[in-house]
Amino acid sequence: MGRQATYRICLQAETRLQPDALPPDGPENRKSQIVNRKCPPLSAFTLIELMVVMVLIGIMTAMILPEMKGTYEESLLRSTSRELVSACGLASSRAVSLNQAHRLRLDLRSGHYSIERRGSVRGSKGRFVAAREVLGSEGELDTRISIEIHTTGDDASEAAGQESFPARDGAPSERQPDSITFYPDGTADASELVLRDRDGFRLALRINPVTARVRIIELARE
Repeated sequence: MGRQATYRICLQAETRLQPDALPPDGPENRKSQIVNRKCPPLSAFTLIELMVVMVLIGIMTAMILPEMKGTYEESLLRSTSRELVSACGLASSRAVSLNQAHRLRLDLRSGHYSIERRGSVRGSKGRFVAAREVLGSEGELDTRISIEIHTTGDDASEAAGQESFPARDGAPSERQPDSITFYPDGTADASELVLRDRDGFRLALRINPVTARVRIIELARE
């Protein structure tokens, strides 16, 4: 007998001794094997587990939403203050560079602000006209932020030893309740802007009459 015949006899004998070693051959068995390979056993969440997760999400949302609202109001208040500080700096720098008084005028109802310069042409000398040629001389503030202008009884005015700062270009000082004037010598009206949001948080922009610099001060909540 050859080697191949001997190998076949040994293989048949081993198969008879271990009938379950090899899976039966057939179309149904092959189909079941393919299904088992494609669809492994899966696990899912129970209804109770889903309800617990939904309750936790609701509790966390109720805790986070008030904090997010306060953060948004605070950012709105601070962005408005930065915009006003930038407008005051622009008016002061223009007054010094052009040797001409400028003022920041605010419409407390609409939130519109504009930078005006003292007119130098005939017929408008001594009056303030809009400086529309200056980039950033106008803007709109969010109406959800209320603004108050205080021009009397400031600590900065008392520290300077003066009650008022007349215009340095020979015209009388025209202090109006809705405007702040910046002069060519680098000084300004002793004023304070108080900003308040709807939640009662407040910021004060205090203008130093000697240096015309603006200082941001956090005030107590109302």
